[in-house]
Amino acid sequence: MLRPHHWFAERLLAVLSGQRPVHWMLGHTIGEAYDQLAELAPATPLRARGARPVVRQCHGAQPAPGVVEACASIAAGEQVRAMAFRLEQGPDLRWRCAAVELGIPTPPRTTPSAGSHRSVAPSPSGD
Repeated sequence: MLRPHHWFAERLLAVLSGQRPVHWMLGHTIGEAYDQLAELAPATPLRARGARPVVRQCHGAQPAPGVVEACASIAAGEQVRAMAFRLEQGPDLRWRCAAVELGIPTPPRTTPSAGSHRSVAPSPSGD
């Protein structure tokens, strides 16, 4: 039997790779997690060209009773991405995803070079 974090890692991968629609996670999310998925999923951030993405590793830790914080590595060919998520167990003893984050590289910020901003000093003649 799969542990809850393994089961959720597979489900989240299916949504974030475009294999399943976001509403497939209705009833399996609480709080902002569904909104996070709805925001991330259209870009299919875990879709890969050629190779089908798979959960390579998934680790969970239980910082408190009824809470699992997990991370998974998602592999597709040579590409590996990170996914982190939080599960919370409700009064009905069902696990639900409460948060999800992806390790998506962000483009480097461009900073202006020191000489790129020049101030124009008034000419001595007042022109």
